Amino acid sequence: MGGKLFNARANASNFDLNELKRIVEYAHLRNVKIHLTLNTLLTDEELPLAYEFACEIYKIGIDAVIIQDLGLAKILHENLPNLPLHASTQLSTHNLEGVKKLSELGFSRVVLARELSIEEIKYICDNTDVEIEIFSHGAQCVCYSGECLMSSMIGDRSRKPWKVCTAM
Repeated sequence: MGGKLFNARANASNFDLNELKRIVEYAHLRNVKIHLTLNTLLTDEELPLAYEFACEIYKIGIDAVIIQDLGLAKILHENLPNLPLHASTQLSTHNLEGVKKLSELGFSRVVLARELSIEEIKYICDNTDVEIEIFSHGAQCVCYSGECLMSSMIGDRSRKPWKVCTAM
């Protein structure tokens, strides 16, 4: 799920901190884990606010965060070492070496790119202790999974980390 800040579906009805607290309490009473997306790329100006938000969701008991920005991941791993980090599909992890590097950076789970074959996924799973997650459905992420350019441009569905260039 996503909070009001730093999630790739900024135009969706996301949850504020009070709602997240109630959701986490409700889920934990039923032995259900809550993973929150912090899966946008961050500017230098956004990084302190993203860290502050992560501290708040950590305090309310979020079970893991799904991250795209490696700078945020480094800060969270160093300062909130008990907060599990999951590597977003937006990191486009396509191979075992990528999974190993993400593990070194503190990630306990990696969501692999959708383009991998079953054989490639099996090879990665057989050669790492990192939890592996895959999407088993289609996507509107055209070109490369996790790089949601087409769905962003057509439906304004994702946060746009770029500025439109009008000079030609």
